[in-house]
Amino acid sequence: MSLDALNELAAYVAERQSDAVVGTSISAHSELTVEIVPVAVVDFIEWLRTDPTCKFTTLVDITAVDWPQRDRRFDVVWHFLSMYQNHRVRVRCALREDEMLPSITGVHPGAGWYEREIYDMFGILFTGHADLRRLLTDYGFRGHPLRKDFPTTGYTEVRYDEALKRVVYEPVNLVQEYRQFDFMSPWEGAEYVLPGDEKAKEAAK
Repeated sequence: MSLDALNELAAYVAERQSDAVVGTSISAHSELTVEIVPVAVVDFIEWLRTDPTCKFTTLVDITAVDWPQRDRRFDVVWHFLSMYQNHRVRVRCALREDEMLPSITGVHPGAGWYEREIYDMFGILFTGHADLRRLLTDYGFRGHPLRKDFPTTGYTEVRYDEALKRVVYEPVNLVQEYRQFDFMSPWEGAEYVLPGDEKAKEAAK
């Protein structure tokens, strides 16, 4: 899609949906992003699907991004494809940690599992979803693994206990203390010298 066509589409969307659209941008890779307000999610996506100029009838993906340093901590991102116009668009909405988004399953029924995944991984709630429960983690799982403040080791270890002949859940217990590694040379201990090894010798002086 040409840059001129993207600019025309961005201007058209911003003009027709001025109450919903916060802003538009076009990336260096010629991708159109439309920023919208949370309350307009369902109506805006329905308009994208039905408007003759847009016809974004195919939902490609829904995901989220965690920005813990921001007041509006999360970005929820939808990707749509118009096979009629040969266009793609990214719709993005910023929301606070205590905010909820309306589900778009009434417009795109296939959004159901995407929204469950986002709830599972980020803890974002979608109102109006008929079955909003965890999708990828186990029953009773604590926390949301794709949040930036989730520990890399997790909270619970799941393993099969041979003595008990069943799966057991235990608090994570690291088998060794974290070590301090010398990253001056990735080839420390090798018998041959590679570029960069001289840094370790200089640091030892």
